[in-house]
Amino acid sequence: MKQQITQETELVQIGVGRDESTGAISVPIYPSATYRHPSVGESTGYDYTRSGNPTRQALEEGLARLEGGSRALAFASGMAALTTFFLHFSSGDHIIVSEDLYGGTYRVLDQIFADFGLSASYVDTTSSVNVANAIASNTRALLIETPGNPLLGVADLDQLGQLCRSRGLLFAVDNTFMTPVLQRPFEFGADVVLHSGTKYLGGHSDLCSGVLITRKQELGERFYFLQNSTGAVLPPQDSWLLIRSLKTLPLRMQRHCQSAGRIAEWLESHPAVAKVFYPGLPSHPGHELTRRQCRGFGGMLSFRVTSPEHARQVLQRLQLISFAESLGGVESLMTLPAVQTHADIPKQDRERLGICERLLRLSVGIETVDDIIADLDQALC
Repeated sequence: MKQQITQETELVQIGVGRDESTGAISVPIYPSATYRHPSVGESTGYDYTRSGNPTRQALEEGLARLEGGSRALAFASGMAALTTFFLHFSSGDHIIVSEDLYGGTYRVLDQIFADFGLSASYVDTTSSVNVANAIASNTRALLIETPGNPLLGVADLDQLGQLCRSRGLLFAVDNTFMTPVLQRPFEFGADVVLHSGTKYLGGHSDLCSGVLITRKQELGERFYFLQNSTGAVLPPQDSWLLIRSLKTLPLRMQRHCQSAGRIAEWLESHPAVAKVFYPGLPSHPGHELTRRQCRGFGGMLSFRVTSPEHARQVLQRLQLISFAESLGGVESLMTLPAVQTHADIPKQDRERLGICERLLRLSVGIETVDDIIADLDQALC
């Protein structure tokens, strides 16, 4: 009987024991672009590295187990994974998407896929009623980010999963902010889970990657066909780096969550801070829902200061925290979404959503939390 092990142990064991010839604990990096066939009509299982690579396969199998899915695919970036997801649809199809989402998702839909006849409606997905009202006869899928980016709105995965099943929609969840350590969308009926692996999965600001995982094998084969046909695969070296990073993911997420909670509480009481967005705060409207459907509140938070000029002053005065895009690394990062990550969203939509130039987004790293708070304190003065 196979021993049952925890998710944490499963992560540490990714790739271990795959190289029987040497017994290497660390899975080898296979940089080969092509593979020799034993004879005509025979294959080792690998033919061309775009179609399959042993290092990437070890990663993908580990990712599928981690998320609880049937098939995982590793991509060269999060946007490559999203692009492949959108390629699944046809001209005339309609998708419902979270309005509180990464600006790059909006850009690829609005400026590229719209030209091919794929339409999207941007909806407040914290309300299942709003989602239901947006469903049209040509709606094929719902894609959500929860918590949202950058306002940290929380969607009810169970309600949305039931809605999608009843209306025959593909249910996709971008799980980048929470990771499978904190949130497992397949348990709530999701069909597809996506990640920017550049963020928490990679965790060290040293690789760019994307992940797409399916609940059912058949859908996984469809996405594999699209990936293999278009070619946006993760290279072997980066696949190895991501395997290395996943082994410490639970430890990192625990520290991210602990520190973010303390910082959010501190910011909420600071006189120069107008509002804090963090699901771990009891004042957050999604607090109890997050408690029910997640195993933690995450390492991301946003907050508003008193003026756009003050926001820029904070960014200029940071010493420990880096003024930089991206998130999920061991280093703390802060950005101004309205002029960086979400600049491609039209200004009127940003203002309606509250993504103003007073809003700062903080990715809490694993530095000593008192050091992060001290840097925020001197920057906010």
